[in-house]
Amino acid sequence: MLPVIPHIVIRTDGAARGNPGPASLGAALIDGTRADALEPSAQPDATISEALGHQTNNVAEWTGVVEALKLARRLGAERVDLFLDSKLIVEQLHGRWRVKDAKLQPLHAEAKAMLAGFRRWSATHVPRAQNSTADRLANEALDRVAAGGPMRVARARRVAQAE
Repeated sequence: MLPVIPHIVIRTDGAARGNPGPASLGAALIDGTRADALEPSAQPDATISEALGHQTNNVAEWTGVVEALKLARRLGAERVDLFLDSKLIVEQLHGRWRVKDAKLQPLHAEAKAMLAGFRRWSATHVPRAQNSTADRLANEALDRVAAGGPMRVARARRVAQAE
């Protein structure tokens, strides 16, 4: 059983080696009530590191947001604060920029529908240097799969699950 965390800080990132190319996502979820929750170096309470096959970087970025929101919901979050180094996604989530790419429209719609299910949410653009944990998780997925490991590794409170 997963722990219940009502407020979650989420940091996500997508990676593609080549664009398109082998792609992955990384997500770090932190208990928002922790004193260090907003620190970029905060140790996550839950993580996702997943290879996505051949995709664009933007598909990887959006998939990271969707997968992190799914896990936040499973952890019982009522409030989520997203910190992303993708200005594109932040602006699209807030409705200030249109989603023109047909591949991204379903991911955008899914993310928006999921966000509507939280009592409160925010999305903030941060410099890439403040998103190093999610970036590391995304790159670990690509390296792990290249070495013959599992496509997805998710951890919550030091309980590991490999799929």
